[in-house]
Amino acid sequence: MSVYEILPALPDTGTLRDRCRALAVLETVMDAHDPFFAYAADWSETEGVALMDNGSGDDYAIVFSAAGAYARGFAHESEMSPWCGEDVEVWPGLVDAVPEAFRPYVTEPAFCEDDGDGPVPRVTVVFWRETADEAWRTGPVEIPQGPGGYGDGARDLFEVLAAGTPEAYRDFAEEYHERPVDLDAIRHVFALRPLTDAVVKALNPQADPTTATAAAAATGYPVEG
Repeated sequence: MSVYEILPALPDTGTLRDRCRALAVLETVMDAHDPFFAYAADWSETEGVALMDNGSGDDYAIVFSAAGAYARGFAHESEMSPWCGEDVEVWPGLVDAVPEAFRPYVTEPAFCEDDGDGPVPRVTVVFWRETADEAWRTGPVEIPQGPGGYGDGARDLFEVLAAGTPEAYRDFAEEYHERPVDLDAIRHVFALRPLTDAVVKALNPQADPTTATAAAAATGYPVEG
């Protein structure tokens, strides 16, 4: 599953932002010290950013702004990694069509690595949606189909986000965190209902509700009281 299969499954920008917030809140309750998903509502004065980091070299960032949303992902096992060839370079066509409003994000230091010769974007997947767009877009990229069809790594990077259901998150979380997770509590968070101590404890009996609600509030998610 490449970016071309992921994009039709994504909702509009506002719905996706809410989904990102829900995933971030769920993860900060599941593991406050090293959440798989995160969301910074105050990334800048005018931008928020959703983040994913699997701790094994793969990550994504989705920047939400008045211009729309820009997403980039990096799958370190993808043949499209800038570091896979003899020369360090971004895969042909991957960022060429990025709209002017989003161009600064391509070379944003937080999304690049500097190997001494200047910043190199950490990208194998790029897509975006401007406010006037009726669908998500990506560049005219030829995606290699290596062993197992790994391609650009979009499936592994964005599968949970694109599925966008409490059940998809539960399946991910039970495997990743290696413990059962209460589905009704997940549904509560996906519905963006105020986070309560009871929901926090249902998700993770070891979590501190005060810490969890403070972290949730920082994402723009509603909290009790």
